[in-house]
Amino acid sequence: MIMSMFSPLRKKLPDFPWDALAPYGVKARAHPDGIIDLSQGTPVDPTPEFIQKVLADNSNSPSYPTTAGTPELQEAIRTWARKHLAVTGDFDVLPVIGSKELVAWLPTFLQSQSVIYPKVAYPTYLVGAMLAQSEEIPVDIDADTWPYADLAWVNSPSNPTGRVHTESELRAIIQWARRHDSVAISDECYLEFGDTTTPTSMLAYADGNNKNLLALHSLSKRSSLAGYRAAFLVGDPELIAQIRELRKHAGMMVALPVQKAMTIALGDDDHVELQRNRYNARRATLRPALEAVGFTIDESVAGLYLWCTRGEDAWQSVDWLAGLGILATPGSFYGPDGSHHIRIAMTATDNAIADACARILATRVE
Repeated sequence: MIMSMFSPLRKKLPDFPWDALAPYGVKARAHPDGIIDLSQGTPVDPTPEFIQKVLADNSNSPSYPTTAGTPELQEAIRTWARKHLAVTGDFDVLPVIGSKELVAWLPTFLQSQSVIYPKVAYPTYLVGAMLAQSEEIPVDIDADTWPYADLAWVNSPSNPTGRVHTESELRAIIQWARRHDSVAISDECYLEFGDTTTPTSMLAYADGNNKNLLALHSLSKRSSLAGYRAAFLVGDPELIAQIRELRKHAGMMVALPVQKAMTIALGDDDHVELQRNRYNARRATLRPALEAVGFTIDESVAGLYLWCTRGEDAWQSVDWLAGLGILATPGSFYGPDGSHHIRIAMTATDNAIADACARILATRVE
């Protein structure tokens, strides 16, 4: 009786997509030379030692941290945002416990009734809307075609496609937000990983008026800090004040040693350039091998992924690669429009990427 009383109020979340990939992982692991996992965007390169040292030096942390972040961290985020996002005007900042939890809970925090997100997108945008019991509205890139919604997610560079929004596209999104008095939030976690295109922040085109605009950033990939759960928001001070107050009530605080590590990481660009060059070199290595066996690479001008198709169902491509001991992600994980693509992550060692290329090229019929 209790379950039936509450079930009409809840939406059933989609099955966890990675469970469906598990049998292909088994097949890939059976390869004589072992598995090369290019499915998940989990960093494998070491956390820079200077960041590790700060975390260790601050490990004696008996007191509760603040939700707002230390003054030093707040200033580090502000300085970074002015330099890298070209943000102007009045804005505020807020550290969060990794970007995924913010994506999942923002519609709940804002009590959004309807949530727009890209048709091909990181699945947590949909999950967050479902958790908030909001209307879920997948859309194309062009904001001039969007309906009304309380909240819109933008993702540039895109996960999974690596697509980068143009200035005109971002300005159209800002105009949509202003026209409807709605919130637009740009997930820019791969902003510093441009390859053939240099991404820019949505906030760069706000012309100093950041009302209803937010940008989300993460240190997981740019600093190999996925295990630290370190991310932050930049944008509209009133919105951030509202989110901060709710997070205070919920006890959502970034651990103090992690805040210290974030502060030092944001002050250094050299390690980010090194990491960007690693990912781009891996892309340059793997791309021609995939093209040689009939894959077309779409978009993939920034970020960590290759978005590939051979014009077949995504699971056929996944199965073919699994036979080579290579695990990739079906594009259907990111929406029905991705059903003929696969996503291949550059989050593997240089040796693993080279091995994957060799296995792929060995299948060519001379």
